[in-house]
Amino acid sequence: MPQTKVFIDGSAGTTGLKIYDRLSMRNDIHLITLPEELRKTPHARAEAINSSDVTFLCLPDAAADESAGLCVNPSTVIIDTSTAHRTSPDWTYGFPELTGYRERIASSKRIANPGCHASGFVSLIAPLTESCLLPADAIISAYSLTGYSGGGKKMIADYCDSAAAEALLAPRVYGISGRHKHLPEMVKVCGLAREPLFSPIVSSYYSGMEVVISLYREQLNGTASDIKELYRSRYSGKIVKYAEGSDESGFLSASALSGRDDMEIAVFGNDDRITLVSRFDNLGKGASGAAIQNMNIVLGLDETTGLNTGD
Repeated sequence: MPQTKVFIDGSAGTTGLKIYDRLSMRNDIHLITLPEELRKTPHARAEAINSSDVTFLCLPDAAADESAGLCVNPSTVIIDTSTAHRTSPDWTYGFPELTGYRERIASSKRIANPGCHASGFVSLIAPLTESCLLPADAIISAYSLTGYSGGGKKMIADYCDSAAAEALLAPRVYGISGRHKHLPEMVKVCGLAREPLFSPIVSSYYSGMEVVISLYREQLNGTASDIKELYRSRYSGKIVKYAEGSDESGFLSASALSGRDDMEIAVFGNDDRITLVSRFDNLGKGASGAAIQNMNIVLGLDETTGLNTGD
């Protein structure tokens, strides 16, 4: 059986390293690597990209855009984990659980991997706007709890420093300007008329994410039961799963799915005030796990190949 040739452009970053570690365990993948002295050389990168079947871009936005432009091989599939192409009409948004997206991903050569916070938001809101349960012009308030690994190498080092300031021990709100980089994809993919009020929060645990959205009943063209039924029918796959409102003695841990690649959707609250929750690993379904899921779909493999879905 021939191996799929894969190049990771930006394999030194957190997402790139996670993809590399996962794929290096698979016997159906041949990883194309560059020596350290050529890792940032455009000519060497272009050669690696164009000789690959699949290239992952794990780079800052400008560098990812540059690398995408180096690809002239019409057969090479590019999966970009940066923000650069998530709202581009020429790229397919890589969240296959949305209606029609799996088919687009399977036939696409340019796939934009979703942002971690955006993955949770989109999983909750896109089905509601698509089904008209929630109007496109709704005012939406959301917050997202994440482990510090989502901040990359520098933040990881800060939290792992034994002399770290006491301030790092408590959860910290960031993106306080109201201009978080995931907002454009949230708006576009969900078909919203306005940006949501969104507050990301980082805390002193390694990985795991919990996106929470609260809605009033009068905001909906339906009920909490309608939302539950919609999620139940929509999310019955191997990776995104509807959970019947289970909790942990009245608490919901944001790290419950740490180390895994699946996502759990749940509905809490009551008939008047409804709380929607999406839980997953920011490094899994929020980053490298999602990228590999998209690659598996493109290659016609079982989408869970090489992934940990808790089963």
